[in-house]
Amino acid sequence: MRPSWPDRPLHQKQKANRQDCCQSCITLVAQFSIERLNSMKSIVSKLLAAATASIVAAGVFLGTAFAAEEEGGTAHYPIKKPREQSWSFGGPFGKWDKGQLQRGLKVYTEVCAACHSMNLLSYRNLADLGYNDDQIKAYAAEYEVTDGPNDDGEMFERPARATDRFKGPYANDKEAASANGGALPPDFSLLAKARAPERGFPTFIFDIFTMYAENGPDYIYSLLTGYPEEPPEGVEVLEGLYYNPYFVAGNALAMAPPLSEELVEYTDGSPQTVEQYAKDVSAFMMWAAEPGLAARKQSGFIVLLFLLIFAGLLYFTKKKVWADVKH
Repeated sequence: MRPSWPDRPLHQKQKANRQDCCQSCITLVAQFSIERLNSMKSIVSKLLAAATASIVAAGVFLGTAFAAEEEGGTAHYPIKKPREQSWSFGGPFGKWDKGQLQRGLKVYTEVCAACHSMNLLSYRNLADLGYNDDQIKAYAAEYEVTDGPNDDGEMFERPARATDRFKGPYANDKEAASANGGALPPDFSLLAKARAPERGFPTFIFDIFTMYAENGPDYIYSLLTGYPEEPPEGVEVLEGLYYNPYFVAGNALAMAPPLSEELVEYTDGSPQTVEQYAKDVSAFMMWAAEPGLAARKQSGFIVLLFLLIFAGLLYFTKKKVWADVKH
């Protein structure tokens, strides 16, 4: 006969208490799990609803854009996507083509520097392009910069040194805008990184795996070689502007076609064409915007290789340490 509570031995009472406690804990855990599950279901439902609403909104937007294009309007700029080019600095193992960068510097000096500054670049940085100290000093000495004050408290002009920044064509932005019909020519220092049109979905996802990051140079190349395009019927171009379907801020810009055949003389036998000029100066501008690009890619490859080897060592170490432990 089962004894009543007062007659039970002490150890049996303790055992019964533990069983009751375990049952209570199991009940609480089950209730908590059910509540968490219901909460997760609610969150998932809200996320699905938000995702559905986003997809519907995107569909409506794209439908409106396509409808605008069919009616002859333009939903976004540039009208044409930049044409992808093959660059020596592209991809995970990219590196600079110093010959191309030197040609790009020549195009910038003889053509672009008449309107565009490069305020963040110093003459001494040209050593990365393969120039020695004497060549850099000679190049810098072709320009006069303002220095001072002297002992008399006056500013004076002197030949530029290797440590000076690139001399701009205008004294200030007001003068630059006034000389160009009110349009301020952008500085070239970071333009190859700043002018990088978005490639949209799903292209930008593929870019992560292909390590594509040359949309800036592609855009500049396409813009410089896109002037021969005639405006389509029904598109009006204001006086003083030049139609270009690759321009990121409209269908026309104030800059006239800057390049022409045989404009810059190359001494290395490279073709003296608009396409070659555009490609060379685009590469030069990319280097000016990110001089450490090639070194960064090399360092990144070394880091990834180290992490791969380190992960392997950790895996085999773990297997060795836990080899005698039964699982």
